[in-house]
Amino acid sequence: MAIDVKLKPVSINFTLKDHIYEVLRESILKVDIYDADEELRLDERRLAEQLGISRTPIREALARLAQDGLVDILPRKGVFIHRKSLDEILDMVVTWAALESMAAHIAARIASDAEIKALRDLAMRHSTSVAKAELSEYSDANIKFHQAILDMSRSPLLKSTTDGLFAHMLAVRRRAMGENNRATNSVADHMEIIEALESRDSELASRLVREHTMRLHDHIRERWTRLANKSKARASPGKRDTTI
Repeated sequence: MAIDVKLKPVSINFTLKDHIYEVLRESILKVDIYDADEELRLDERRLAEQLGISRTPIREALARLAQDGLVDILPRKGVFIHRKSLDEILDMVVTWAALESMAAHIAARIASDAEIKALRDLAMRHSTSVAKAELSEYSDANIKFHQAILDMSRSPLLKSTTDGLFAHMLAVRRRAMGENNRATNSVADHMEIIEALESRDSELASRLVREHTMRLHDHIRERWTRLANKSKARASPGKRDTTI
């Protein structure tokens, strides 16, 4: 059974290629990719029915999403939202840590007082959203916090590179946030990072951001061991593995 992503019919007045791509990408970002019980297969026919269009623009959008690394198109099997292996996730988190660490180093020197204040306001606004009932809201705010630091670096290349990792980092952080009291610890880490930025201590800001993300790396390495089976499943022609 395919995953039933939430879509609404689109008007034919839109430029379909770009619009369908954006609609499907946004829907994929809302899927809890690393939930063991989540079905990751996409049904072209069902997507076309939900959007009220033919399957041709759906196929074109899915091909583009495959180029972005968001879906896998498997001959005779179907289209699946891409779920990274444990090794891929760990490598991705290390890369994000390095990029955001440099962004924080730059931001501490060049970000305006207004930008840093806005970052503090964002962190404070969602610091009470760590109760389990509001965990999803906080996890989304958490990634916005990190994206804001990248924006404050004013480096288009740093930003575009991390944008390529965004979908999976969002899904990884969403799952990890509910584990081992990470949400509460995240709030404390964010406050320390903001204080370093406010004091214009670029070395400290860089180190705190790097350590914060590497704690996520260590958490995943220690607790997400079943994802190691993902690599084996990719090499196997049998049933697609969805365990975590």
